[in-house]
Amino acid sequence: MTQSVALYLQDAHTIREGMEIAKYAEAKGFDAVWQADSRLVRDALIPMAAFAAVTDRIAIGSGVVDCWTRNPARLASSFSTLDDLAPGRVKLGIGAWWDPLAKKVGIERARPLGVMREVVTAVRALLHNETVTMNGDYVHLDGVELDYVYQERRAKDVPIYIGATGMKMMELTGEIADGAVLNYLVSPEYNAQAMEALQAGAERSGRSIDDIDRPQLVVCSVHEDRHVALDMARLMVTQYLGQQPHIMKASGVPQSLLDKVGEVLTWPATHEQVVAASKLVPDEIVQMLTASGTPAEAREQVAHYIRNGCTCPILYPLGDVTEMIDAFAGWEL
Repeated sequence: MTQSVALYLQDAHTIREGMEIAKYAEAKGFDAVWQADSRLVRDALIPMAAFAAVTDRIAIGSGVVDCWTRNPARLASSFSTLDDLAPGRVKLGIGAWWDPLAKKVGIERARPLGVMREVVTAVRALLHNETVTMNGDYVHLDGVELDYVYQERRAKDVPIYIGATGMKMMELTGEIADGAVLNYLVSPEYNAQAMEALQAGAERSGRSIDDIDRPQLVVCSVHEDRHVALDMARLMVTQYLGQQPHIMKASGVPQSLLDKVGEVLTWPATHEQVVAASKLVPDEIVQMLTASGTPAEAREQVAHYIRNGCTCPILYPLGDVTEMIDAFAGWEL
């Protein structure tokens, strides 16, 4: 049986290039393309609309937008609009963002679990064509609905995913979300903890983990020369060791390595700093956190994530995107 596979796009390509890539992935049988709000470089919604407009079957997901910078009513109306463009193909992935970026733009990420619960509850109700009044700690809505005038009033089939990393957020995801967007640059073994947390959360709402979709971002560097593939991935791993050490620590990266890399990198890190710090990162760390190497090696590492709970790998391509898509087209485990 062919394994479902998805593609992740951030800001490494122009939007028009991304449109062609999305069309190519669809033609090769990929199930979805996910687009992130990438730092403060690229908004997710505009390229999502572009990808939806030039495809017919492939699902279009946000992987992820944050829960702080868009009012939940506007978030619901935006994804309702995307569903108008691609009915039944849109997925809403929401995350709790990260520091120091959030703090730099004036957002205090206080009580992210409570905020996420309120936002997901409100957005889902609005997409289900309900009138919402909520006086929460964060969300304040007074008789709000998606007030259609010139179109059919109908519930929108937009499943909500939470991009969770910490185990408390993972439990909340299991309780209230349709799916979890599992993070990238984590070890497959990290997934065992995530599955336990998702199951615990699912049980709170009378569900099981099988009711929770679990696509996972996987950094994928494919090249016939495995050393080239590892070196491409090493730069990204190094950047995240410095910028998101909480994720790296959760994956089992030694604190000693995080400290050494942190001494070299500032935020935002320069390319020269990343190159210098990358010399500290051994091959085994790159291989633990990514699917890198020859096509066969990359497929085997992705299969490792699947064996550890991922339902659909969302491949984050480094290097030649079409080469990576071809490596996984029609893939049978």
